[in-house]
Amino acid sequence: MPLRLLPLSLLVCFIYPFSSASAATQDPPADSEAIKQAAPKVYLDCSRCDRTYILTEIEFVNFVRDQKDAQVYIMITTQSTGSGGTEYTLEFTGQGEFEGTDNTLKYVTGNQDTSDEIREGLVRTLKIGLVPYAGRTPIADRITVSYKDADTVRTDSVDDKWDYWVFSLSGRGGFDGQKTSRSYSFNGSFSANRVTEDLRFRLYYSGSRSTDRYSYGDIKQTHTRKSHSLNLLAVKSISDHWSVGAASSAYSNTYSNIKFRFSLQPAIEYNYFPYSESTRRQLRFLWRPGFNAYYYHEETIYDKIEEKLWSEQFSAEFEMKQKWGTASTGFGFSHYFHDLKKNQMSINMNLSIRLFKGFSFDIYGYFQRIRDQLSLRKGEISEADLLLRRIQLETNYSYYAQIGLSYTFGSIYSNVVNPRFGY
Repeated sequence: MPLRLLPLSLLVCFIYPFSSASAATQDPPADSEAIKQAAPKVYLDCSRCDRTYILTEIEFVNFVRDQKDAQVYIMITTQSTGSGGTEYTLEFTGQGEFEGTDNTLKYVTGNQDTSDEIREGLVRTLKIGLVPYAGRTPIADRITVSYKDADTVRTDSVDDKWDYWVFSLSGRGGFDGQKTSRSYSFNGSFSANRVTEDLRFRLYYSGSRSTDRYSYGDIKQTHTRKSHSLNLLAVKSISDHWSVGAASSAYSNTYSNIKFRFSLQPAIEYNYFPYSESTRRQLRFLWRPGFNAYYYHEETIYDKIEEKLWSEQFSAEFEMKQKWGTASTGFGFSHYFHDLKKNQMSINMNLSIRLFKGFSFDIYGYFQRIRDQLSLRKGEISEADLLLRRIQLETNYSYYAQIGLSYTFGSIYSNVVNPRFGY
């Protein structure tokens, strides 16, 4: 035997007896394996779940990789709650012999719940929803149900001293550099939200400042960009399809030549589907007329240093998540009344389709037609400003597109969890 193969041979000889002994002692009886094979086949459709933890904790079903192999299809969708937590909607759909056995459960987290508490609660809710399916298979004989004593459950009414208000404050800074250049940046934000069934209020402020310094021979330059934004929103629920409200904002940005901008916009929205179905599907139409006041750092290409304008915005958004995949698309149009040619139109689309077993098609893109750049600076643009993109330049469109395909094949089961070597 070549000497270079000796270490590998010794390693195999050392491992093999232990692996054989382990397999001999851990292999389940044939009847146990048959019962496990008869357990419900489950497909889990969830993008924000700890799948490894779920597969480890739920052992009385067989998780499969493709929904067409499943007897139970579980779709988990989420939406934010007014307190800053998350509402999980779990929809159980029976397939094959379980056709017609459907159920929907909800699990709500708090804004201070840890990731471990969240995944424990989600697994508990999943187990409750899976019991009716497991109860119709031979594995039912090995399932036990426990009950938490009622005395340990809090039944007192909630006394919210914050009256549903949730506040958030954040800030961060950074710097980098080399021999000829240095950069500093800082940004921060503050938000206040109050959400109830009838009324939603949101206040959000963000600000940023960045400074770039260049030094090369006799060339020394310093450039600073600053921006501030304050947004307020109030929405009143009228029915399960209609909402009214108002939005206001204040904004400044050196890059866009906007010294100060103020806008006030009443709004009305109609959702073709009930808002109660918003985690699965939405078709929303929003109309917002408004007043805008602009004050510029430098004179614009339209010879303006300030102006007050009336505008109008319309948007339509469609979102859907189904067993075949997800789809969303949106259309937006806005214009100024003083000159209808000063307008902007945008279209976006996101589509993910499961075409057949293991194969999916994804596409995303957006396009903007821009004809309302009122704040562009008048005069010559320096070469440095052009190359370093220090100021906003004129354009009449922007776009982005992405297309992807994916295909998986092999064993239909995905029960086994093995985290060794970090994989």
